[in-house]
Amino acid sequence: MITAADIEAAAERIAPHVRRTPSWVLPSAALQIDGPPFELWLKLEQLQVSGSFKARGMFNRLLANPIPAAGVIAASGGNAGIAAATAARALGVPAEIFVPTVISPAKRERLEGLGARVVVTGAVYAEALAACEQRQRETGALMTHAYDQPEVLAGAGTLAREIEHQLGVPDALLVSVGGGGLVGGIASWFGGRTQVVALEPQGAPTLHRALAAGEPVDVEVSGLAADALGARRIGALAWEVAQRHPITSLLLDDSAIRDAQRLLWQSFKLAVEPAAALPLAALRSGAWRPREAQRICLIVCGANVDPATLA
Repeated sequence: MITAADIEAAAERIAPHVRRTPSWVLPSAALQIDGPPFELWLKLEQLQVSGSFKARGMFNRLLANPIPAAGVIAASGGNAGIAAATAARALGVPAEIFVPTVISPAKRERLEGLGARVVVTGAVYAEALAACEQRQRETGALMTHAYDQPEVLAGAGTLAREIEHQLGVPDALLVSVGGGGLVGGIASWFGGRTQVVALEPQGAPTLHRALAAGEPVDVEVSGLAADALGARRIGALAWEVAQRHPITSLLLDDSAIRDAQRLLWQSFKLAVEPAAALPLAALRSGAWRPREAQRICLIVCGANVDPATLA
């Protein structure tokens, strides 16, 4: 179980290495959301070191453990690998990152620029993870899981802690879900003090299917956000959190995600990847709306995307 004390400890540990990202407070009309007005908080985590929230968990994982001579190893659709490579470079240790063929060119280029050894294998994240685990058994490198380790969830939870310190506790918080590290960390920090709305693409419904089945199940992965939200099954730690804290789960189609992604670029020049646009997509599509005038926080979780694709 991840506690507030774990998250406080993670925040202190990673503070010299990560950014305190800004939060914008805007009226809902600023993002062309229909219906009665409400207050929007945009947590701009795409400005984080490594371009996503993943840096919080990866720095916490590396700093909380001895790192062997073989360095660190990770499997990722892109963002967790970039974060692991960023942390490894900052700490002066080698990194080996396994990625699936679905990885975007922008993310692969960034990984290679960080000096990591990049291994492209498997059609989806789960296949890259299996190859990574086999390689870790051979080398003894420190395994840094993209979302299913206590240090990774506690690191992600520092994002929720930071929101509360900046603005307070929102009435609802909308967050994208892949393997569940971010939603698990956020729910662990707030502990039921806010409504947590978990958003997934229709092509990668790991948490949604688990909640329907009453247990984690494998899903097929496809669609616009498959590189970032490409886990085949919700993480065990995130599932444990979901059993203790109520989480609302919704699915969104690719057209709504792309619409939100383009609006953020056209209106604010925020170049964010599809996974980061799900919270806004839920509001603009009407998939989720506040019941009354409230303070709604949207996690803009990553920016590892080529802006040319948003034109």
